[in-house]
Amino acid sequence: MTIDRNELASRLTALTRDLILIPTTDSRPAERERCLEFIQNHIEGLEEVSIQSYESNGYRSLVAGPQSPSSPDILMCGHIDVIEHPDPDSYHSTIRDGRIYGPGAGDMKGADAVMLELFRTLHAKHPGLSLGLALTSDEERGGADGVRFLIEEVGLRAGIVIVPDGGSLNEITIEEKGVLHLRVRRHGHSAHGARPWLGTNALQLLLERVTALQSYFSVNWPIETDAGQGHWYPTCSLTIVETPNHSPNRIPSEAAATLDIRFPPPHTFGSMLDDIAKILGPDCHLEPLMTAQPCHLDPDPLFCEITESITGSPARLIRAAGASDSRFFRQAGIPVNLSRPLVGNLHGEDEWLDIESMVTYYQICQAYIEQKLSLT
Repeated sequence: MTIDRNELASRLTALTRDLILIPTTDSRPAERERCLEFIQNHIEGLEEVSIQSYESNGYRSLVAGPQSPSSPDILMCGHIDVIEHPDPDSYHSTIRDGRIYGPGAGDMKGADAVMLELFRTLHAKHPGLSLGLALTSDEERGGADGVRFLIEEVGLRAGIVIVPDGGSLNEITIEEKGVLHLRVRRHGHSAHGARPWLGTNALQLLLERVTALQSYFSVNWPIETDAGQGHWYPTCSLTIVETPNHSPNRIPSEAAATLDIRFPPPHTFGSMLDDIAKILGPDCHLEPLMTAQPCHLDPDPLFCEITESITGSPARLIRAAGASDSRFFRQAGIPVNLSRPLVGNLHGEDEWLDIESMVTYYQICQAYIEQKLSLT
């Protein structure tokens, strides 16, 4: 299928910017619903294509594909949700120097636009094609009500999955770290701030233990020992500190901290939690918020070959410090091709997506699907 790059770039850019305008954050369920309706309108009416909607705990997903079989040979999967920004009016985009700037441009509404356009184009040309599309709305909060629900409760399956939510144009992810989002609570005894000897400062005690934990990580896995190796070691980031106390002259009796912990094999969720519990001590209460084991994605060598052929540059197989919905497919034994267009400043106010690379990624996925499904 011949592609006019300029025309395709124009279509993908317009679709990406339309998607960015819809602020699909966790606090805006009506906007997430509006975005999924927009997407359904974009792909419905295709011959021999079925579109199903699923909901779990207020998070809706769309699954589209051939009416038969129910498990496509190739499934493209993405998410529409984006992170919260303090300024509610920031959900728009600009174009500068060949890039689309805007919340969610790189993670991952540009990639969603590629999948939507590719799905519509290929199904229009090949009715009944064994190509599916799944879009969820909860990846940024862990994916439990999105991809995990689709796999464990709905029974979604595929021969292989394309997930454009990691890596880069010539970087195909083969390993992802495990994840432990952990809330740590500490109790004490309140007192007047002028008489600290009469109280037990829960916040101070909690921060002392969290500091000890971070020191444990930095001593055992210092960043400089892993230079150039993709930061393939456990990390611990303090992301939230909370206390119900709002008085500057009152010692808090309760405090909580949230930690984002990432770990490669051979570490597991269980081994990391055991080590952390020993360091924090018995007075700290631990509440895992989200967990994921490290996983190997097993990408298709054909996808790597096509990436090299179209880009003219070698494909690098990389390990990722982050995580994606790919892990749920791997738990079901489904291999994953994980790469994407060129993106930057993800989750920042100046998040961007390179337009030309979006067209190239479209070409990579199109060529892979056509060869894998013997359409050429």
